[in-house]
Amino acid sequence: MTRRDLLAAAAAAPHVPSAVTGTGTGGAPTTRTLRGTIPAGAPDFVEVPLDVPSGVSELRVSYTYEKPPVPPGTPGNALDIGIFDPRGTALGGRGFRGWSGGARTEFFLRTDAATPGYLPGPVDAGRWLLLLGPYTVAPRGLPYEITATFTYGPAAPAAPLRYPPQRARGRGRAWYRGDCHIHSLHSDGRRTPAEIAALARAAGLDFINSSDHNTHSAHAAWADVVPPELLVLTGEEVTTRTGHVLAVGTDPGTFVDWRYRARDDRFGRFARTIRGAGGLVVPAHPHATCVGCAWKFGFGEADAVEVWNGPWTPDDEVALASWDATLRGARGERWLPAVAGSDHHREPDRVGGPQTVVLADDLTREAVLVGLRSGRSYAAESDRVTVSFDAVTGHGAHAGIGGRLRTPGPDTDVLVRLSVTGSGAEGCELRLVTDQGVVLTVPPAVGAVPAPLEWHTTPARSAYIRAEVRHPAGAPPLPGAPAALTNPVFLDG
Repeated sequence: MTRRDLLAAAAAAPHVPSAVTGTGTGGAPTTRTLRGTIPAGAPDFVEVPLDVPSGVSELRVSYTYEKPPVPPGTPGNALDIGIFDPRGTALGGRGFRGWSGGARTEFFLRTDAATPGYLPGPVDAGRWLLLLGPYTVAPRGLPYEITATFTYGPAAPAAPLRYPPQRARGRGRAWYRGDCHIHSLHSDGRRTPAEIAALARAAGLDFINSSDHNTHSAHAAWADVVPPELLVLTGEEVTTRTGHVLAVGTDPGTFVDWRYRARDDRFGRFARTIRGAGGLVVPAHPHATCVGCAWKFGFGEADAVEVWNGPWTPDDEVALASWDATLRGARGERWLPAVAGSDHHREPDRVGGPQTVVLADDLTREAVLVGLRSGRSYAAESDRVTVSFDAVTGHGAHAGIGGRLRTPGPDTDVLVRLSVTGSGAEGCELRLVTDQGVVLTVPPAVGAVPAPLEWHTTPARSAYIRAEVRHPAGAPPLPGAPAALTNPVFLDG
């Protein structure tokens, strides 16, 4: 038996179910109480069996756990929870019925309804498994108590699942603004889908990606609240213990499992699940410093990477530099586009701050995902910043953001053009970045939007060019926070 097996056994052994009280099927509700202590160093997930009797129409679960004081710098207790039905807990989630992490202390399941984060459906008799996730455990352990309440009677008719449309009212081929990273009350967010939809439109957004942590329950919550001008992509923030990844634009109802670490060599399977469901694999905040947040899986399975997460921080500066270091510009070489997302949970988080602006053939799921995958996009602080960026030759060749300019030879003169509009760019400096680093900085025009910029280069000098629009530096020599960042234009010669 390995050390992990011993720890799992130690975590499971203390469960002491209380006697079931009540009259059983057709009578008053009955309860069962489960108690245990998870030791320090326990596995990432602990399964607690819960035997559900026949005739149950509603299952309600609540839990508490001790939070003893700990020395400064020592993590205290934090316990997540979810549940699987009798179909089991095998990876892939066949028996998955919901997850609330640490956002809730109770939840319920019925055929016709469930707590946000959980899936409505039958409460079948048999062995269910409560999944506990000890996010952090204090040195003396994590004592917990779970109470399950069974209500008996005929099950209500199942509610039909309705998902948001995969096409919204668009403008044909155009630049569309979106937020690929948003949380609702279906995980640890505080807003309803209706509230988020209203905030998205107020922020000038055309699309959003529903990305609640480790559950797809929100997918069916958007259909009745989304306005015709807003496209809702369905997805998930797959929150593992060694990094988070956004599933962007998967088929509605797709669940992506999260119960593995980088060392387990299982991520490829679930990246294929995301792509098989039509979505994009986008590592989120890859250099975040919270426990379990930094990305450890590598980028071989990624389709894009989130380099800007919420208000700009040093983590984002590192993410931007790390992403730029992967760009080489070799012809035919695969590259990862950069995207941005607000990671909205609650006030003061701002939906659409930042946002990804993508060139798409129309406001449809398919067209937006094609634009994101190809890198025809830039990141903006808000809808008050608009960027136009391209490269042209005297021979009539042209390439925009995410494109590749093909020229007659390495010494062909290339004109790079950058134009920025909108009040959000007032007082900003312009920067051009190539495979050699920052090659041009235009100082800010105080109180004014920067004038259009033209710059000449050749494919021999620049394998690619990308643009940054930066606010004045607050702590030189570090640059100021961006108002906008573009994906590169590649030069072939």
